[in-house]
Amino acid sequence: MSTMKAMQITEAGGDFEAVEKDIPTPGSDEVLIRVQACGICHSDAFVKDGLMPGIEYPRTPGHEVIGIVEERGSDVSQWKEGQRVGVGWHGGHCYTCESCRNGDFINCENAQVTGLHFDGGYAEYMTAPESALAAIPEALNSAEAAPLLCAGITTFNALRNSNLEPGDLVAVQGIGGLGHLGVQYAHKFGCKVAALSRGPAKKELARELGAHTYIDTEATDAAEELQKMGGAKVILATAPNSEAISSVVDGLGRNGQLMVVAATGDPIEVSPLQLIMGRKSVSGWPSGDARDSEDTLNFSALQDITPKVETYPLEQANEAYERMINNEARFRVVLDIG
Repeated sequence: MSTMKAMQITEAGGDFEAVEKDIPTPGSDEVLIRVQACGICHSDAFVKDGLMPGIEYPRTPGHEVIGIVEERGSDVSQWKEGQRVGVGWHGGHCYTCESCRNGDFINCENAQVTGLHFDGGYAEYMTAPESALAAIPEALNSAEAAPLLCAGITTFNALRNSNLEPGDLVAVQGIGGLGHLGVQYAHKFGCKVAALSRGPAKKELARELGAHTYIDTEATDAAEELQKMGGAKVILATAPNSEAISSVVDGLGRNGQLMVVAATGDPIEVSPLQLIMGRKSVSGWPSGDARDSEDTLNFSALQDITPKVETYPLEQANEAYERMINNEARFRVVLDIG
């Protein structure tokens, strides 16, 4: 049997270890994927540090996967060998539970998470359920498409499921791995975009990405500045700093919505009075299912939206992960495997 290289975690808290293992065989409803690129995401810490129950080790993480279908299971008919596909956080669903019957696959009672419930893309090959696959537009190269399967879908889906309309003021809090995509999507949605970040360093970048206004949160009160502009219809909170998120709530306008996609464990402080006055709301949004991934990818290709990435070979997964987890990477980190 042929073998492949993979980077796996043997136990919670351990480093990535380079291993040689058998190329997996797809099940009847799965495909075998030759991985071309896999993004490194902050959520990979769930596996590396054992932050979620039920993880079986050793485990190969990675849920921003782009690759080529090498082999199909006996029950797979939708996908062709040689086709380029993506696998995101949502690692497939059952089709039989109540959520699935209602078309709500992201809340499937039996949904799997790629790279957590089964091995992910920190490897030369992986298998994935047919229901987890998304088609990749030809216009997107694999390294740039990979982060769209988590960072991209999260910001795109959050914005399109908020209460904004073209012409509304959207404030993007944080211009990092999530925020630099959020600015681009909000701009292409036809919104007036205010980018919020600490210091002046990202002002020119924010403008290049499509922001109409840049607010330096160290030099001025961001909430006051947003109110001068009429108040934000949506504030997309992307920087994982609960204190910073709390500080911009008063920048919401009437019927404004704080949409939180930054995965921080600390509480956000919002008083009932802040919400009552102006009928404001606070919401969170997860990523999405494979259909949402395809919507994100197709919109990104149509509007020429791409993440800024730095790439590393598979064998340097430890160094690449450390740059990401320590916020040394400015935007997104991708393992270039193919």
